[in-house]
Amino acid sequence: MKSILQQPIWRYYDQSISAQQRSPLESFATDDTLCQLVGQLISPPTIRTWVHKASVVLGIQDHRLPYVQQGMDLLESKGYHPIVRNSGGLAVVLDKGVLNISIVLSEQVEALSINDGYDVMVELIKQLFPEVADKIEAYEIVGSYCPGSYDLSIAGKKFAGISQRRLRQGVAVQIYLCIEGSGSQRAALIRDFYRESLQGEQTKFAYPEIVPEVMASLAELVHPELTVESVVTRLQQLLHHLANEVHPQSFHEKELTLYGFYLQRIFERNAKMLERK
Repeated sequence: MKSILQQPIWRYYDQSISAQQRSPLESFATDDTLCQLVGQLISPPTIRTWVHKASVVLGIQDHRLPYVQQGMDLLESKGYHPIVRNSGGLAVVLDKGVLNISIVLSEQVEALSINDGYDVMVELIKQLFPEVADKIEAYEIVGSYCPGSYDLSIAGKKFAGISQRRLRQGVAVQIYLCIEGSGSQRAALIRDFYRESLQGEQTKFAYPEIVPEVMASLAELVHPELTVESVVTRLQQLLHHLANEVHPQSFHEKELTLYGFYLQRIFERNAKMLERK
């Protein structure tokens, strides 16, 4: 997978500061836009970094919880804004201590299976943290929020989860990295959300039973002085080793028109999903 990370050109779109004042829905629209641009070979392969203030991104199944409105009210009362993403997976926490990274590639250049996409991201994270690369494992951490077979952990403590979005021959592999703060406190928030949204009812879908102690941040696991800013700097330095050229570039005028299309679609979908039952 290292060869996939080694590209002639990486486009780099840093929104680790600018996105903090925006809705996470705007980030999903950004990745959809990049999927089309990269997938159709209009843009080179792209890596994007993004951070949002206190939000909880719910999956489609979360929206089907019997008392989801009460659960969302609880999140709001604790200062977290709930949204629903247009893909699978379950609830995850975003805040200023969580760094999100998207790798966007084109299937026209190289066919990528689902596992290939995950493996590319795992390799990037291991190169990003060489001091603990041999300790990072990818397997499902039972008791974590949004559990999956590519949960990333150190000594059984999950610090990251990976998802994928495929659109117009583009593949966006997305990871949330809990860098700063308390991983167990974030997990406790999601535990409380599920308790409030279920209220003891039995459901066909098996929602995770959250055990906060199985989650931690990289500051807790690797080094207490690790910050989102320092990891962004690490990534920028790594990209220069992985590519002949790195092009820091936000959207230009024509790309913004396409972004507007995806943004409107995502906001309309989210508004419909969040209508009170």
